[in-house]
Amino acid sequence: MCAVVGVINSNRASAYAYYSLFAMQHRGQEASGISVSNGERISTIRGKGEVNQVFSDLNALQNLTGSLAIGHNRYSTSGNSSLNDSQPIFATCVLGDIALAHNGNLVNKNEIRSKLINEGAIFRTNMDTENVIHLIARSKKPSLKERFIESLKDCVGAYCFVLASKDQLFVVRDRFGVRPLSLGRLKDGGYIVASETCAFDLIEAEFIRDVRAGEMLIFTQGSDKFESLMLFEDASPRICAFEFVYFARPDSIIEGKSVYEIRKKMGEILAKKFTQKIDFVVPVPDSGLSAALGFANTLKVPLEMAIVRNHYVGRTFIEPTQERRNLKVKLKLNPMSKVLAGKEIAVIDDSIVRGTTSKKIISLLRNAGASKIHFAVACPEIKFPDLYGIDTPSYEELISANKDEKAVKKYIGADSLSFLSIEELRQSMGAEREYSMISFDGDYFIKD
Repeated sequence: MCAVVGVINSNRASAYAYYSLFAMQHRGQEASGISVSNGERISTIRGKGEVNQVFSDLNALQNLTGSLAIGHNRYSTSGNSSLNDSQPIFATCVLGDIALAHNGNLVNKNEIRSKLINEGAIFRTNMDTENVIHLIARSKKPSLKERFIESLKDCVGAYCFVLASKDQLFVVRDRFGVRPLSLGRLKDGGYIVASETCAFDLIEAEFIRDVRAGEMLIFTQGSDKFESLMLFEDASPRICAFEFVYFARPDSIIEGKSVYEIRKKMGEILAKKFTQKIDFVVPVPDSGLSAALGFANTLKVPLEMAIVRNHYVGRTFIEPTQERRNLKVKLKLNPMSKVLAGKEIAVIDDSIVRGTTSKKIISLLRNAGASKIHFAVACPEIKFPDLYGIDTPSYEELISANKDEKAVKKYIGADSLSFLSIEELRQSMGAEREYSMISFDGDYFIKD
């Protein structure tokens, strides 16, 4: 899970890319970067850290002049947490300068890489994204458009790509549309694509539509029109359910659905099967808040913000190591003993992945005086690693893949534990379409 943005035909392209990445910081905090074309060459600034850290020198950002820009926030699912593995990736080939940014995961990365290395390719990063650069460079097709399309035929997995040349922007989404990508219109007449619509809200861009599953959009500098191509005849949309559960910001609209309203619905459905007596509901901030509202409203019990979050600490799940996740829980969350002492509470969170964060939260609440803690989770048990862009690479890291519900309850220290079922999650999101539910049902539907 990363964030990508592409901007074209705007004199403020680098600024719009910067603010869009800032709005989508929640999708990746390890590295950030922006590439800008002035029509003759592409310039790139990238670095480790959050957007405002990488671009702390605003003069450097202002020096990225041009009307075409792409940007990226990194959350590592493939490659290492290093500057080399930050994006966009820049290269010069026979067709000129190009820059590429990617959200998702190519499951046949190693197969492609081994083949390219055997043919003489030299890699500088560990990212699957670099495979595409090599495939484009080695293609014999006459145009960048044809080379890019040919390269995508070798790529298996979930992806949203933004590719910039000196005067064109290419945008493509995989045939299943696993990761979100939206198209908007800027106030100055230019176009923007971004992983989430919350980026549009910040810069007052007008939402046009979602990029379709299997679609490529091609924009040219100086042209008000863009080309749309459907690359796959068997396109079959399956947006990732975990976008609604955790990843996306609640103020984003994904495939026409409000993330906030869906999370409230998850809480409502979770509450309907809750049987414990409680004094009030406590959300785990901020990821459990929307579901907790729906939960409390349905039960007609108070909601208390009894856990205070330090907002200067980032998200724990997308931290790359367990040690850093553990530390951030302590730094981020502080329970209020005056509110909790002697109370029976329902704690609402979006998910349990490894179980370590939930365990620490319950321990903090016990120490603050809560007498009973009922933990209710607004998604099903996560039993399978997601290979399409989420950092759950092994069964060993997933607590529900190794323990039943009773054992998970004991491990985290809750008095009771409840989850949504897969069918209840589908009901929350709307049963009129298919979703990527592999974290819950193990259906690895991307085969070739």
